Amino acid sequence: MADERASKKTTRTKNRPRKIGTLFLLNLICTLNTAFANGRQHLPKSCKNSKTILEHFRNKTICLERKLVNFESWEFHETNLLLESFPIELETRNYVRQVRRAVFSFVDPTSLRTRPSIVAISQDVFENILDIDFNSVGQSDTFLDFVSGNRLINHSVPLAHRYGGHQFGEWSGQLGDGRAVLLGDYVNSKGERWELQLKGSGKTPYSRHGDGRAVLRSSIREFLASEAMHHLGIPTSRAASIAVSKDPVWRDMFYDGHPKQEKAAVVLRLAKSWFRIGSLEILTRHEETDLLRKVVDFVIDHHFPDIQGEDEDKYLKLYSKVVTMTAEMIVKWQSVGFAHGVCNTDNFSLLSITIDYGPFGFLDDYNSDFIPNSSDDEGRYSFRNQPSIGFYNLEKLLDAMSPLLDVKRGRKILQGYAEVFNNRFNDAFRKKLGLQGKIKNDDMLVKSLLWMMEVTHADYTMTFRELSNLTTQQIERNNLPEEAWALRRLAKHPNWFDWLQRYRERLDRNFADDTDEKRIQRMQSVNPRYVFRNWMAQSAIDKADKGDYSEVQKLLRILEKPFEIQAEAEAAGFALPPPPWASSLRVSCSS
Repeated sequence: MADERASKKTTRTKNRPRKIGTLFLLNLICTLNTAFANGRQHLPKSCKNSKTILEHFRNKTICLERKLVNFESWEFHETNLLLESFPIELETRNYVRQVRRAVFSFVDPTSLRTRPSIVAISQDVFENILDIDFNSVGQSDTFLDFVSGNRLINHSVPLAHRYGGHQFGEWSGQLGDGRAVLLGDYVNSKGERWELQLKGSGKTPYSRHGDGRAVLRSSIREFLASEAMHHLGIPTSRAASIAVSKDPVWRDMFYDGHPKQEKAAVVLRLAKSWFRIGSLEILTRHEETDLLRKVVDFVIDHHFPDIQGEDEDKYLKLYSKVVTMTAEMIVKWQSVGFAHGVCNTDNFSLLSITIDYGPFGFLDDYNSDFIPNSSDDEGRYSFRNQPSIGFYNLEKLLDAMSPLLDVKRGRKILQGYAEVFNNRFNDAFRKKLGLQGKIKNDDMLVKSLLWMMEVTHADYTMTFRELSNLTTQQIERNNLPEEAWALRRLAKHPNWFDWLQRYRERLDRNFADDTDEKRIQRMQSVNPRYVFRNWMAQSAIDKADKGDYSEVQKLLRILEKPFEIQAEAEAAGFALPPPPWASSLRVSCSS
């Protein structure tokens, strides 16, 4: 074990690739520092408001020429912001414990015992976020060892994050990264800083009673959901790869006393920050106000550059932004029929991105009470309840930030959540229906449609997609194409024709230059034809369990273009009614 650890540490510092363009950047910084000294009138506004040029660089994106590199020469950023910014627990032994006065703990990933193999890789992530030549990863043993947690590379600083959270409405105490390890920072050619994390890479101080591993089925779901949500235009963490081994992992999937042996898998996932509401809650609970301030200041400085660090209301402004962004995120979930399944405060990002995909589900037939998580007996996290759960979680965020801000003013901000949500919701569904402008009773048109969809069990995704294909003449005459199976089910409702006429009249009030062609194009750009339904996931999982990863890779290709008709997807029946067995599928928190 000591030899293995020494080998990992060695790989962090050896074979550093030569830095390119250093002299150019030094000259640029000197020039701009001179500008700061001689007057700021010719600098960008954000520069004028910065104390130093280095502060400006922290707050602004520097666009460099994109150049893909071979994985063997790729490395993390040599400056790890988390390591520089926060106290790390002094204890380095890896055992489960209660941690105090620290935001992170050092922990190395635990190597897999059997040789791993690659299930799938996201070319989009590797080339457009990590600047790595996709053709260089599949042939590299170093790459395989890296994405499976068997090797650390240059400038790796493996950390596990300490956080708490309210789970199903109850405070759960210390939670933390129980099977995830942050590997390091990468600043790409666009100037974006990303944090890379392995999920399923072994025990950490926060593993509680777990084994630190993830299984193949849950890893496939998280990998594909992350990428599917991104390509639907929904803020989300990203997933770069899945590696699987024959290491046995035992899981009781439905908590019924019947554990099964499954394969261990590791997902390489990315986010610009993994801080969540629970990151602040645990610090406030233990009265670690200095650390609370450090975390919140870090989030402001690195993710909300328009909030000035010296602003006495900066914490209220941050809270206001998170309230708005959380409402917007949940509206986007509702607009595509996505139910997260476990909306605990430890699963809600401070950046309002979708994280921690577990027992989620996309709607098939529209059912506002859809509960994707079979462990959620009371339906706390049903599709219908997601907006109100967002409010609850933001209440807990306000409690967590209470040592830093005026709570009374914070509550006033929170009271505006419903208005923000409703306005964004109506805007989103106007777009889904191809409506332009804002006219009284637009919301009633949407509500009437959703009500009919629920009564007739119309397919959520395909109803909106098939509406996107109708011309004005087809709408006026109720002339539905033979292949419009979702609309034909909806049309059985006795109020359908009346609704269709009201819809036609509302379209007449669009802008004068609007045409069928323009409207159809707009609607098809926001109403996907393909979403990551649970039955699709299960088909891919069943094949992958037998060593066939082709379905996972096919789904990735299709879900990267959810708004485009694809022959491969049509042949697979991904735009047809779900198979009869789809309704009997159950997913749980077990992963």
